[in-house]
Amino acid sequence: MQASVVRQELRRLARRYPFEWRARLANEVERQTFHIGLVAELAPAGAVADIGGGTGLFSAGCAALGMSATLIDDFADPVNEARTDELLDLHRSVGVKIDVRDVVRDGLGLAPGSVDVITTFDSMEHWHSSPKRLFAEVTTALRPGGWFLLGVPNCVNLRKRITVPLGRGKWSSMADWYERPHFRGHVREPDVDDLRYIARDMRLTSVRIIGRNWLGRGHAHPIVRTLTPVVDRVLRSRPTLCSDIYLLGRRALDC
Repeated sequence: MQASVVRQELRRLARRYPFEWRARLANEVERQTFHIGLVAELAPAGAVADIGGGTGLFSAGCAALGMSATLIDDFADPVNEARTDELLDLHRSVGVKIDVRDVVRDGLGLAPGSVDVITTFDSMEHWHSSPKRLFAEVTTALRPGGWFLLGVPNCVNLRKRITVPLGRGKWSSMADWYERPHFRGHVREPDVDDLRYIARDMRLTSVRIIGRNWLGRGHAHPIVRTLTPVVDRVLRSRPTLCSDIYLLGRRALDC
């Protein structure tokens, strides 16, 4: 699937969101174009289940582009506290199946061997309990030869290696942790070695680690926004330095 087709569809979907959401979603288009492009390459017109995607563009984009998309989330993050039903109406309108559940606590809820690709982006670092049992369910839910795509922030990316010694590098704000009854910020960010650990535990095959750098694309400073794509191209060959890292692996064909 051509990136230009995905990008155009995502921009069209973003314009259907409430006005106050559109600028943020516009900054998400390139990232979600990359995500959907990966999934389309793995399983064109296949069945995709996304864990923790919230009210964002990914699952809606998959469905609008011809995939069978299921969105699984508890929708309890602060960003989803207001107008969730209204926002999810867009997802339903393009055919996304929505399952409201806490997957770490209650399980995945998918039938064995029922899905071609399972994805989760920028969600695992928020979970307070081990995902080991959940990821075992992921393997079971995938069809033999199906793919798991896990995207997370890198706890030791290049920016953090520079800023932490200078006294800057908090994962979340004091208010998010102290003032709210339930903390939904980053609990533990992984690195590349952690992703390989997960791949071994899940017994995935054809494992790849991919690095990208998305954070600067939505930065308030125009110079940062301009330089981010340049830095991204340089760092892609070194995922250990990238701000965003991905585990891509396959369920064995003979299991």
